[in-house]
Amino acid sequence: MTALLQLPQIHVRGTPAELGRGQGEQLKPLIGAFVEQRLRAAKVYLYERGIRDEQTFRDLGRRCLEALKSWDNDGWVEHMALAEAAGVDAVDLYTTGNMTDIRDILALPQKTDSAASAAITVDAEGCTTALIPGSHSADGAVIAAQTWDLNPTDLDYVVSIHRQPTEGTTINPETWSVTCAGCPSLMGMNANGVAVGTTNIKARGSRVGIPYLSLLHKALRSPDRASALKAIIEAPRAAAHTYWAADASGVDDIECTAISHVKRRGDRPLTRTNHCQDPSNARIEGEAATSSSKARLARVTGWLGDGKQSVERLKAMFADRSDGVDSVNRFPEDNQGTSTNACLIAIPARRELHACRGPSDRGEWVLLRFG
Repeated sequence: MTALLQLPQIHVRGTPAELGRGQGEQLKPLIGAFVEQRLRAAKVYLYERGIRDEQTFRDLGRRCLEALKSWDNDGWVEHMALAEAAGVDAVDLYTTGNMTDIRDILALPQKTDSAASAAITVDAEGCTTALIPGSHSADGAVIAAQTWDLNPTDLDYVVSIHRQPTEGTTINPETWSVTCAGCPSLMGMNANGVAVGTTNIKARGSRVGIPYLSLLHKALRSPDRASALKAIIEAPRAAAHTYWAADASGVDDIECTAISHVKRRGDRPLTRTNHCQDPSNARIEGEAATSSSKARLARVTGWLGDGKQSVERLKAMFADRSDGVDSVNRFPEDNQGTSTNACLIAIPARRELHACRGPSDRGEWVLLRFG
């Protein structure tokens, strides 16, 4: 039997600079290799869309990193210390970590209509969320869960980061996040019981601003879900994404372009995949919805409407292969250019965070514990 994939757990403590240095020192070989493979992946993505300007890609990343310094100085200090300790260029690390947003600034800058988007090369990458209010869970507790799906080559770099801040310019709670080595938070929960996550969408109007990982990294330090979403809504966002935030009292999500947002309240189960559900956003969508995104949305909507949900039921849903290559559970051998690289299930009321590296049925699920 093939061994289950293991999720590395990295523990860091201290000031923002010490948090960064701790990650850079512990993950140095992984971080260097991650930057190299992401630069290759970005080049392929941009070349497929007729874009050959790799220097502009890096320059846009530099400008976004400069914007971060004033918007979230703690996050900027952590990143700079991390890059120095890992021996990598800070701009290259930031650009590759936030690759989806930086490339969208190049590929999807101006607004246009959906007819123009239909001619663009479509890629099948993307994640799936399942957001369950207490009224629809087996034990009455809010559950927020998602898969993270992107480049199959990212799987080797997936880690969990346990941050225990001691000081900073903001009130920083203890956090757990699942992300790639050297990157800000992608999905996770803090000791206040606030959980956050995201799925990628593509809408025109991308611009230099704060990329998605930095938005999530700041939101993860929030005292409640309203504050987490407010941090994202009020930010000068770089590109389109959906975001969710959950706490013990509920769960909500937002569908964002760089300049607008639409909020949904979780008074019923919610799910997202990788196409716009809001009609106004769909009109400026950068690429047509894929069969995968549509199939996953339909599959999870049906699953969440069928009985009370629990951690074990969600693990089973994330392992589902009913739709073949369009399934929620995505394998590298599907040859779709994407795979499920991590899964996460949060129960904020109990400060309970379950995660695995890789697909739900190929990774060993672990409980990430707060101190």
